[in-house]
Amino acid sequence: MKIPSLGIIATTALLGMTVSAPAVEISISCGSVGKDAELCQKNVAAWEKHTKHQHQVKIIFMPQSTTDQLALHQQWMASENTPDVIKMDVIWPGLLANHLVDLSSYVDESTRQQHFPAIIEANTVKGRLVGIPWFIGVGILYYRQDLLEKYQLPVPTRWAELAATAKTIQQAERNNGNPKMWGFVWQGRAYEGLTCDALEWISSYRGGAIVNEEEQWQSTVYNPQAIRAIDNAAKWVNTISPPGVLNYVEEDARAIFQSGNAVFMRNWPYAWALSQNEDSPVKGKVGVTALPKGGPNGRHAGTLGGWQLAVSKYSKHPEIAVELVLYLTSQKVQKEQAIEASFLPTIISLYQDKAVLEANPFFAHLEKSLKNAVARPSRMTGNQYNKVSAAFWNAVHSVLSGRTNARDSLKRLSRRLQRISRPR
Repeated sequence: MKIPSLGIIATTALLGMTVSAPAVEISISCGSVGKDAELCQKNVAAWEKHTKHQHQVKIIFMPQSTTDQLALHQQWMASENTPDVIKMDVIWPGLLANHLVDLSSYVDESTRQQHFPAIIEANTVKGRLVGIPWFIGVGILYYRQDLLEKYQLPVPTRWAELAATAKTIQQAERNNGNPKMWGFVWQGRAYEGLTCDALEWISSYRGGAIVNEEEQWQSTVYNPQAIRAIDNAAKWVNTISPPGVLNYVEEDARAIFQSGNAVFMRNWPYAWALSQNEDSPVKGKVGVTALPKGGPNGRHAGTLGGWQLAVSKYSKHPEIAVELVLYLTSQKVQKEQAIEASFLPTIISLYQDKAVLEANPFFAHLEKSLKNAVARPSRMTGNQYNKVSAAFWNAVHSVLSGRTNARDSLKRLSRRLQRISRPR
């Protein structure tokens, strides 16, 4: 069956009508981090109501770790038994493209231009549009504004300043009766999240690339600046960061910060709305800014993240799955998600929307960061990306855990990346 065009679907959505089709049940994979699960349930229910309950949706909640999510999706795809609609990380299109419906013929150019170009590009594999952007992400720095004011310290703009400020406030707060206070929490488990954090550290020092497309799969990450960045991060563990940070994912870091027991946190924008909940101990005490530079010649660098929705080519009801995808990625839903959960829209015009900015004042400062975010080398490595990323995060984790130093680890990493065949 031919999938309806975007124009037809968008028009029927605006008129409150549905495309005539037999009643079916389809499925969607959704996240479980922060408000992700709650919003997925809410918006799926809204779509079911929009169809006058002609169609039902089964929600499959995924593990928190993106690495575990990818492994599960690949297992399903190997058996050709997948959810109809797939929530897809920004780094997955090159890995999963062969299993996804090509949406190129159903999304016109004017619709594509509503989104950040980099996100459309990330979802385009060999000319095939395999995903529609849902919400975007970029690594940012959260800080306790009240504590910086209390100790009359400025918001740090360099990593050395962050470490010094974190140490000062951590010790002072412990002396004042909070033995659980730490200076800085982040994602240190050996998984995709560490690739994001470590890429930011290296990029902030202008320390080369994990894989450099212009150099034909050559890694430029073995250099003095990258070595300095990783060795510097290793010094945080058990000084300004808890030993357990080596096993933290996003929600572990957020739990510490939101409980009031950390001065700084690296995380994604979703954590803002949660920090401002009525029951949050840090409500009204949090500031957000760009991640620090590596030094006077460094740069502010946040890893590009985000999620898209794709339709499995194994779906028995692709036309209904496409309807659901287009509803969930619409401007209306993206605006609601931004207001309720601080999910960054992929639709550029929403960054000038008064209601969105009122709920998320820091959005006004993110548009430039999003346009210049650091991308992981997923498109250029294709189906080899998971091997490349795993080699990178394991090399970094070995330094953070004290098993080796950055010079030796990055040198071995460079050699390993050369042994990984370039995708054909």
